[in-house]
Amino acid sequence: MSEIKVRKPSEEELNSLGIKQWQRWECQPSSFDWAYVDTETCYIQEGKAKVSTADGEVAFGKGDLVEFPKGLKCKWEVIEKIKKVYKFG
Repeated sequence: MSEIKVRKPSEEELNSLGIKQWQRWECQPSSFDWAYVDTETCYIQEGKAKVSTADGEVAFGKGDLVEFPKGLKCKWEVIEKIKKVYKFG
């Protein structure tokens, strides 16, 4: 299984990805288990979180583009209220 990828995208890249058409999601500080049935790419607009997997922990926050691989099982910990846009596939 591949790993979670986190990076800072450029404005041009965000525009070319079409993030203005992506679905929105918000979450207050909390912890929950999650499993990805498809690859998810998301852009964090606000907040901070970390995700724990069998391989370790990955933290991300405002301005990060994050890719979660299909089949990943993890535990989310939302540290500061998260606002993100995302797409599957």
